[in-house]
Amino acid sequence: MGEPLSIGIVGGGGWLGRAFAEAIIDAQIVPPEQLTLSHRSGQPGFLPSATWTRNNQELVDRSDVVIVSVRPQDWPAIEISAHGKLAMSVMAGIPLDQLAKRLKTDRIVRALPNAAAEVRNSYTPWIGSQGVTADDRNVVRRILEACGAADEVKSEADIDYLTGLTGSGPAFPALLAMAMIDDAVSRGMNPDIARRGVSAVLVGTGKLLEARAENPKDIVQTFVDYRGTTAAAIEAMRAAGFEAAVREGLAAALWKSVTMGQAT
Repeated sequence: MGEPLSIGIVGGGGWLGRAFAEAIIDAQIVPPEQLTLSHRSGQPGFLPSATWTRNNQELVDRSDVVIVSVRPQDWPAIEISAHGKLAMSVMAGIPLDQLAKRLKTDRIVRALPNAAAEVRNSYTPWIGSQGVTADDRNVVRRILEACGAADEVKSEADIDYLTGLTGSGPAFPALLAMAMIDDAVSRGMNPDIARRGVSAVLVGTGKLLEARAENPKDIVQTFVDYRGTTAAAIEAMRAAGFEAAVREGLAAALWKSVTMGQAT
């Protein structure tokens, strides 16, 4: 792979494409002049020093590494040939063999970031095809770790499951936050105070889990054993089916991930 490295992002004008582009620049993996981004309509107003194009094949031809960042339903319309280059998909549900066949390269990485890439706190599992080299892996780690934490996993089945567990991840605390805020407001709480209070709880919880060695199960049990207000809330939520609802949600996400790949 030549130096200086050049990177192209198909769908660079979208939300996730922008998150990756800005993280790559901030981490100084490439300068803006070595970044090519494609867009479908009017050119977005960020990274004016990067090269912008509506021609995805032009983007590929200019790049050493190609990141495909489009919605899975838009994938069938993408017609490009990566000519043996390193290509990384951040789409849910599209397996390595389909990516390799359509992109015409055996150097394929399938990665699944989440919405927190925007604030450099994504957790991104990824897997590479047999054609991915040690140098390729180093490049992939640099790109993904610019957006947060990343782990190479053993199988595509892991990616399919993690599509729901971590790929959808920020949506789940957001759903909990919505329910908590709605309950507080229904009881007369000022909406701004409710939002700040709930946001502080979730942010603080993330930092606590990151800092402490205990399993979350042990932390929950500590609250239950204290037999206070938190224990009462936990027991009521469990009785209402909280944990079963989470399992059903993750099962639905797994099914959707697998069937999306079959449909393309």
